Amino acid sequence: MLLAIQLERIFILKNSGQEIRLTDPEPKWSVESVMNFYANTYPILTTAKVSAPQIKDDTIEYRFESVMGTKG
Repeated sequence: MLLAIQLERIFILKNSGQEIRLTDPEPKWSVESVMNFYANTYPILTTAKVSAPQIKDDTIEYRFESVMGTKG
């Protein structure tokens, strides 16, 4: 018999060259809802996109990536 295990979701925001790990505020929420939730704290999320999820160490990792150009 196989058991289904729900993996913990981790959200990573890259901001000013630093990666910020965000916890899942509500596992039932969609990824977009989580992004909107954190947009109050991190306004860069209002224009971010979500990368394809990756499974790492029994978690599902989503990356919020800014679509704004960066100064280089």
